[in-house]
Amino acid sequence: MAAGGVRARKNAPPREDVLVAAMATIAERGLEGLTMAGLGRQVGMSSGHLLYYFRSKDELLLQTLEWSEAALGDERRALLARRGPVRERLRAYVDLYVPDGARDPHWTLWLEVWNRSQNAGPEERDRQAAIEGAWHRDLVALLAEGISRGEFKPVDAERFAARTRALLDGFSIQLAVGLPGIERADILAHAMEFLDETLVS
Repeated sequence: MAAGGVRARKNAPPREDVLVAAMATIAERGLEGLTMAGLGRQVGMSSGHLLYYFRSKDELLLQTLEWSEAALGDERRALLARRGPVRERLRAYVDLYVPDGARDPHWTLWLEVWNRSQNAGPEERDRQAAIEGAWHRDLVALLAEGISRGEFKPVDAERFAARTRALLDGFSIQLAVGLPGIERADILAHAMEFLDETLVS
Protein backbone atom coordinates (compact mmCIF):
# COMPACT_ATOMS: atom_id res chain seq x y z
CA MET A 1 0.00 0.00 0.00
CA ALA A 2 1.26 3.47 -0.81
CA ALA A 3 2.38 5.62 2.11
CA GLY A 4 -0.22 8.24 1.15
CA GLY A 5 -2.97 5.65 1.54
CA VAL A 6 -1.72 4.72 5.01
CA ARG A 7 -1.69 8.36 6.06
CA ALA A 8 -5.18 8.94 4.67
CA ARG A 9 -6.59 6.10 6.75
CA LYS A 10 -4.76 7.19 9.90
CA ASN A 11 -6.04 10.73 9.43
CA ALA A 12 -9.60 9.68 8.60
CA PRO A 13 -12.17 11.19 10.95
CA PRO A 14 -13.85 8.95 13.49
CA ARG A 15 -16.83 7.05 12.16
CA GLU A 16 -19.19 9.07 14.35
CA ASP A 17 -17.98 12.33 12.77
CA VAL A 18 -19.03 10.99 9.38
CA LEU A 19 -22.45 9.97 10.71
CA VAL A 20 -22.94 13.38 12.36
CA ALA A 21 -22.05 15.08 9.09
CA ALA A 22 -24.42 12.82 7.15
CA MET A 23 -27.31 13.60 9.50
CA ALA A 24 -26.55 17.32 9.40
CA THR A 25 -26.59 17.24 5.60
CA ILE A 26 -29.96 15.47 5.58
CA ALA A 27 -31.32 18.07 8.00
CA GLU A 28 -30.04 20.99 5.91
CA ARG A 29 -30.48 19.77 2.34
CA GLY A 30 -32.52 16.58 2.46
CA LEU A 31 -31.47 13.20 1.14
CA GLU A 32 -31.01 14.58 -2.36
CA GLY A 33 -28.20 16.73 -0.94
CA LEU A 34 -26.34 13.77 0.54
CA THR A 35 -23.74 12.38 -1.85
CA MET A 36 -20.65 10.36 -1.06
CA ALA A 37 -18.46 12.95 -2.80
CA GLY A 38 -20.04 15.87 -0.95
CA LEU A 39 -19.90 14.09 2.39
CA GLY A 40 -16.27 13.20 1.76
CA ARG A 41 -15.43 16.87 1.19
CA GLN A 42 -17.14 17.80 4.46
CA VAL A 43 -15.12 15.34 6.52
CA GLY A 44 -11.89 15.51 4.55
CA MET A 45 -12.10 12.08 2.94
CA SER A 46 -12.38 10.95 -0.65
CA SER A 47 -15.56 9.20 -1.73
CA GLY A 48 -13.34 6.14 -2.25
CA HIS A 49 -12.33 6.15 1.41
CA LEU A 50 -15.97 6.53 2.46
CA LEU A 51 -16.84 3.50 0.37
CA TYR A 52 -13.94 1.64 2.01
CA TYR A 53 -15.52 2.23 5.43
CA PHE A 54 -19.21 1.98 4.51
CA ARG A 55 -19.20 -0.19 1.32
CA SER A 56 -22.23 1.59 -0.17
CA LYS A 57 -24.56 4.53 0.32
CA ASP A 58 -27.20 2.11 1.61
CA GLU A 59 -24.81 1.01 4.36
CA LEU A 60 -23.96 4.62 5.19
CA LEU A 61 -27.65 5.44 5.55
CA LEU A 62 -28.32 2.39 7.71
CA GLN A 63 -25.36 3.13 10.00
CA THR A 64 -26.47 6.76 10.27
CA LEU A 65 -29.94 5.57 11.25
CA GLU A 66 -28.51 3.15 13.82
CA TRP A 67 -26.39 5.93 15.31
CA SER A 68 -29.36 8.31 15.46
CA GLU A 69 -31.57 5.60 16.96
CA ALA A 70 -28.99 4.85 19.65
CA ALA A 71 -29.24 8.45 20.83
CA LEU A 72 -33.04 8.35 20.66
CA GLY A 73 -33.01 5.07 22.55
CA ASP A 74 -31.03 6.64 25.40
CA GLU A 75 -33.51 9.52 25.52
CA ARG A 76 -36.48 7.16 25.38
CA ARG A 77 -35.22 4.97 28.21
CA ALA A 78 -34.53 8.05 30.36
CA LEU A 79 -38.08 9.29 29.77
CA LEU A 80 -39.61 5.92 30.55
CA ALA A 81 -37.55 5.51 33.73
CA ARG A 82 -39.07 8.62 35.29
CA ARG A 83 -41.29 8.36 38.32
CA GLY A 84 -44.94 9.29 38.12
CA PRO A 85 -48.06 8.15 36.27
CA VAL A 86 -47.51 5.72 33.44
CA ARG A 87 -49.88 7.73 31.24
CA GLU A 88 -47.50 10.69 31.37
CA ARG A 89 -44.60 8.50 30.30
CA LEU A 90 -46.76 7.08 27.54
CA ARG A 91 -47.40 10.64 26.35
CA ALA A 92 -43.63 11.25 26.40
CA TYR A 93 -43.10 8.09 24.31
CA VAL A 94 -45.63 9.29 21.72
CA ASP A 95 -44.07 12.76 21.67
CA LEU A 96 -40.63 11.26 21.01
CA TYR A 97 -41.99 8.90 18.33
CA VAL A 98 -43.79 11.49 16.19
CA PRO A 99 -41.65 13.62 13.81
CA ASP A 100 -41.02 17.26 14.64
CA GLY A 101 -42.56 18.25 11.31
CA ALA A 102 -42.22 17.90 7.57
CA ARG A 103 -38.77 16.73 6.43
CA ASP A 104 -37.78 15.76 9.97
CA PRO A 105 -34.25 14.41 9.28
CA HIS A 106 -34.62 11.30 11.40
CA TRP A 107 -37.89 10.33 9.75
CA THR A 108 -36.57 11.29 6.31
CA LEU A 109 -33.74 8.85 6.91
CA TRP A 110 -36.11 6.16 8.21
CA LEU A 111 -38.33 6.44 5.15
CA GLU A 112 -35.35 6.13 2.81
CA VAL A 113 -33.99 3.09 4.64
CA TRP A 114 -37.44 1.48 4.55
CA ASN A 115 -37.67 2.18 0.84
CA ARG A 116 -34.24 0.71 0.15
CA SER A 117 -34.98 -2.33 2.32
CA GLN A 118 -36.86 -3.88 -0.59
CA ASN A 119 -33.46 -4.83 -2.00
CA ALA A 120 -31.66 -5.31 1.33
CA GLY A 121 -30.09 -8.57 2.42
CA PRO A 122 -31.00 -10.59 5.52
CA GLU A 123 -28.36 -8.92 7.72
CA GLU A 124 -29.59 -5.41 6.88
CA ARG A 125 -33.22 -6.44 7.45
CA ASP A 126 -32.26 -7.91 10.83
CA ARG A 127 -30.60 -4.61 11.79
CA GLN A 128 -33.71 -2.68 10.82
CA ALA A 129 -35.85 -5.13 12.79
CA ALA A 130 -33.61 -4.58 15.84
CA ILE A 131 -34.34 -0.85 15.73
CA GLU A 132 -38.08 -1.48 15.43
CA GLY A 133 -37.89 -4.09 18.16
CA ALA A 134 -36.39 -1.67 20.69
CA TRP A 135 -39.31 0.76 20.26
CA HIS A 136 -41.76 -2.13 20.50
CA ARG A 137 -40.26 -3.68 23.63
CA ASP A 138 -40.20 -0.35 25.46
CA LEU A 139 -43.84 0.28 24.62
CA VAL A 140 -44.84 -3.24 25.71
CA ALA A 141 -43.02 -2.76 29.03
CA LEU A 142 -44.72 0.59 29.56
CA LEU A 143 -48.16 -0.85 28.83
CA ALA A 144 -47.51 -3.84 31.09
CA GLU A 145 -46.51 -1.51 33.92
CA GLY A 146 -49.65 0.58 33.47
CA ILE A 147 -51.79 -2.56 33.52
CA SER A 148 -50.07 -3.97 36.61
CA ARG A 149 -50.55 -0.66 38.46
CA GLY A 150 -54.21 -0.49 37.54
CA GLU A 151 -53.80 2.66 35.42
CA PHE A 152 -54.68 0.86 32.19
CA LYS A 153 -57.30 -1.69 31.24
CA PRO A 154 -56.07 -5.31 31.04
CA VAL A 155 -55.23 -5.46 27.33
CA ASP A 156 -52.79 -7.77 25.52
CA ALA A 157 -49.71 -5.53 25.72
CA GLU A 158 -47.94 -7.13 22.72
CA ARG A 159 -50.91 -6.79 20.36
CA PHE A 160 -51.84 -3.36 21.64
CA ALA A 161 -48.27 -2.10 21.17
CA ALA A 162 -48.22 -3.37 17.57
CA ARG A 163 -51.49 -1.57 16.79
CA THR A 164 -50.40 1.61 18.53
CA ARG A 165 -47.12 1.78 16.62
CA ALA A 166 -48.96 1.16 13.34
CA LEU A 167 -51.21 4.12 14.15
CA LEU A 168 -48.22 6.31 15.04
CA ASP A 169 -46.35 5.23 11.92
CA GLY A 170 -49.30 6.11 9.70
CA PHE A 171 -49.69 9.58 11.16
CA SER A 172 -45.93 10.13 11.31
CA ILE A 173 -45.38 9.32 7.64
CA GLN A 174 -48.07 11.81 6.62
CA LEU A 175 -46.40 14.50 8.73
CA ALA A 176 -42.85 13.66 7.64
CA VAL A 177 -43.66 13.87 3.92
CA GLY A 178 -45.47 17.16 4.43
CA LEU A 179 -49.05 16.31 3.45
CA PRO A 180 -51.19 19.48 3.63
CA GLY A 181 -53.38 19.88 6.68
CA ILE A 182 -51.40 17.49 8.89
CA GLU A 183 -50.18 19.22 12.03
CA ARG A 184 -48.04 17.66 14.75
CA ALA A 185 -50.28 18.93 17.54
CA ASP A 186 -53.30 17.27 15.91
CA ILE A 187 -51.44 13.96 15.63
CA LEU A 188 -50.47 14.03 19.29
CA ALA A 189 -54.08 14.83 20.23
CA HIS A 190 -55.42 11.98 18.06
CA ALA A 191 -52.93 9.52 19.53
CA MET A 192 -53.64 10.42 23.15
CA GLU A 193 -57.39 10.42 22.53
CA PHE A 194 -57.12 6.90 21.10
CA LEU A 195 -54.95 5.73 24.01
CA ASP A 196 -57.24 7.24 26.63
CA GLU A 197 -60.35 5.76 25.02
CA THR A 198 -58.86 2.27 24.77
CA LEU A 199 -56.60 2.09 27.83
CA VAL A 200 -57.85 4.30 30.62
CA SER A 201 -60.67 2.89 32.72
